[in-house]
Amino acid sequence: MGIEAGLLKELREKTRTEHTRIESVLRLTHPMSAARYAGVMAGFHEFLWRWEPRVAAALPAHLRDWSAKRKRSGFAADDLRQLGAPHTPHLAHAAERAVRSIPMADVAGALGSMYVIEGSALGGQVITPLLRQHLGLTPSTGASYFHGHGPATAAMWRDFREVIARELGDDAAAARSACHSAQRTFAALCELFEEVPA
Repeated sequence: MGIEAGLLKELREKTRTEHTRIESVLRLTHPMSAARYAGVMAGFHEFLWRWEPRVAAALPAHLRDWSAKRKRSGFAADDLRQLGAPHTPHLAHAAERAVRSIPMADVAGALGSMYVIEGSALGGQVITPLLRQHLGLTPSTGASYFHGHGPATAAMWRDFREVIARELGDDAAAARSACHSAQRTFAALCELFEEVPA
């Protein structure tokens, strides 16, 4: 438990600046237009369907089924269909650059990057009711990405914490690799979403 707390604390502290920046770029807790929301969803979709295979390739075989159950790119794709959102080639190119910039040569890099996306799923539970309030969207009408796995999200986050602690243990080099990958993932997402018109 001490190792888990120490590693997660280090990840949280080392990414504090980047976490603040992505919140400022996305502004998801503020009212937004339907067009802005569609752009945000297009960004997540373009990012995730490129990012998920890279994560899977970097993880050891015994974690691949585990990671597959956590995929959220399908939710984003469903939302775009519900919204009737247009194709956004500029976001596709930006997402390609963003995903390529994340270091995921090993399990530590993959789990560090996952820390960012898994953590965002928790935030999605706060965003979902705001989307209903501001845009009238529900999980079945365009807000499934942020709803994600719904009531199971908190348990999935606890499970992720246990896995990252078990896999990386007290290896200082692995912790540094995970933190670097997490920082770069936040930065990559910021660069991507800065392409979405305000």
